[in-house]
Amino acid sequence: MTVIRLTRMGRNKKPFYRIVVTDSRKRRDSGWIESIGYFNPVVEPQVLKIDEERYNYWISVGAKPSEKVKKLASR
Repeated sequence: MTVIRLTRMGRNKKPFYRIVVTDSRKRRDSGWIESIGYFNPVVEPQVLKIDEERYNYWISVGAKPSEKVKKLASR
């Protein structure tokens, strides 16, 4: 099953997340199919960028977004 979820990047105490499309059986930070955005919760104001066109495409193909990605996409 294909899922849309966050992949952690950055260093200790300074997380940075990419919003990626991946297979649900892969580990959190392992290979992914496509990166469709990013989220930086550390800076003020928080930075969020999602490619809406690609997000909607993957949803239409059957990818399931994680709970956190659903919340972020609804912003």
